[in-house]
Amino acid sequence: MKMLELDSKKTSISEQCELLSLNRTSLYYKPLPVSDEKQKMLNRIDEIYTADPSFGGRTIGTILRREGFSISDPTVRSYMREMGLYAIYPGPNLSKRTHDSLIYPYLLRGVDIVRANQVWGTDITYIRMNQGFLYLVAFMDWYSRYVLSWELSDSLEVGFVIEALENAIAVAKPEIVNSDQGSQFTSKEYTSRLSANDVRISMDGRGRCMDNIFTERLWRSLKYQEVYLNEYNSPREARSGIQNYFHKYNSYRPHQGLNGFTPADVFLHGVQTF
Repeated sequence: MKMLELDSKKTSISEQCELLSLNRTSLYYKPLPVSDEKQKMLNRIDEIYTADPSFGGRTIGTILRREGFSISDPTVRSYMREMGLYAIYPGPNLSKRTHDSLIYPYLLRGVDIVRANQVWGTDITYIRMNQGFLYLVAFMDWYSRYVLSWELSDSLEVGFVIEALENAIAVAKPEIVNSDQGSQFTSKEYTSRLSANDVRISMDGRGRCMDNIFTERLWRSLKYQEVYLNEYNSPREARSGIQNYFHKYNSYRPHQGLNGFTPADVFLHGVQTF
């Protein structure tokens, strides 16, 4: 597809995509070369992990072999790394970090979340398609459960995380943002943007499944209520389905944890739930 020629040297690819109502993922995406058998295993690993993020490669491998898949535990762990999935249990954090990773302490132990924009959480998850897969990142306000921004990518490079962060900060500015210790969130590109906006950085303790519980619940509901019910044939279809889901999640569906109000009621309109 030909991009804009007018002032193209002065206009970034992201800006050109925005002017054409395109997403960079849709523009550059090429179906990942994944065999049918591997695709089935990746999708099943995602389903097992989503049901219980404490399962590691050994447990998931046992379940897969019991279900008839021929796969070793090291291969399961390799696939999980490829998918950006890491078991949540006490022990070494296996998230791949770069040599210049910046690790920050977990700031939320014992902290009561009592207002919007006090704490945001962010995470990355695997989104399956008929051919290949994508990665999804989202930023969510913990108090209201409101999803401020999200982006899809066909790689785990940091760019789509930065794009989602900038879109979220354009809406509001949090006091603290919490994430895991993955390479995207420990990168200088990410941490420097938060520091430049006077946002405090919090990172999950090793193996602490409760540190990012709200985002884990978001992924579970998204996958059970949208992703697993549909067969995306393209990034465009995935983006459309996820966009519709987040719209309903934010603005339409009553949230039990918010006394029947929606995240938008609380985040955008200041409704008090307690």
